[in-house]
Amino acid sequence: RDQTQRRILGQPLPIPTTQPKKKRTSMVSFFSKISWTVSLQKQEPPKNVFFTLAERAQDPNAKKRHMAMRGLGAMASETPDKVKKYKKIVLDLLVHGLYDPVSADVIHESMKTLTILLGKIQGKSLGSFFIDITLQARTLLDDENDNLRYSAFVLFGQLADFVGRKWKKFFTSQVKQTQDSLLTHLQDRNPQVATACKTTFRACSPYLKERKEYSFQSEADQRNPKLCRQLSHYHPELLQFLYANRIL
Repeated sequence: RDQTQRRILGQPLPIPTTQPKKKRTSMVSFFSKISWTVSLQKQEPPKNVFFTLAERAQDPNAKKRHMAMRGLGAMASETPDKVKKYKKIVLDLLVHGLYDPVSADVIHESMKTLTILLGKIQGKSLGSFFIDITLQARTLLDDENDNLRYSAFVLFGQLADFVGRKWKKFFTSQVKQTQDSLLTHLQDRNPQVATACKTTFRACSPYLKERKEYSFQSEADQRNPKLCRQLSHYHPELLQFLYANRIL
């Protein structure tokens, strides 16, 4: 099986050894040159940059991992075709960063880069990475760090737009388990997080729809009472949206 498809959560990812043997700049000089914009490609060939970032993304130094994730985000923004060529390796690196055991900065940068990458590839061919990303994004929705919460809501909402038939049942279960978090953070202490939550709530609302089953309950009785009660009090416009789209 292709080594690039091995799960990075289980073992370190092998970095391709086909990098041309050129004079390597030091870590400081290399990253000081990169402005993380279009000028990235003016410093070194994209292939060389990618190999360097892939190596640094697994460095024991958290700051180097953080900068590597930021660099991958810049490449995904400015040269998406180059990143798509190594998509499975990049996804492995980003999922690994998403579960970084020590650095909130690495986790945050990984989420931001994943959001960029998913937008570029329209969520296609994620495979089982979809599960890894969904589970961690959902966990981070309640994190104490405002930046992590914000990026988690943005990423989770984006996942809702890219759910394929294969993962629809799984994602539906995750959204229903996330309902309390969605309701809570509509009133988040950070206005940006609250806004991101509201956008994500709309994106996830179709997955909150209860399956219609034959019963003697009235339509009103089958509605989610907790959801209706909280939305009617704090966000009547969202409740109206759910009713208009026959989600409730």
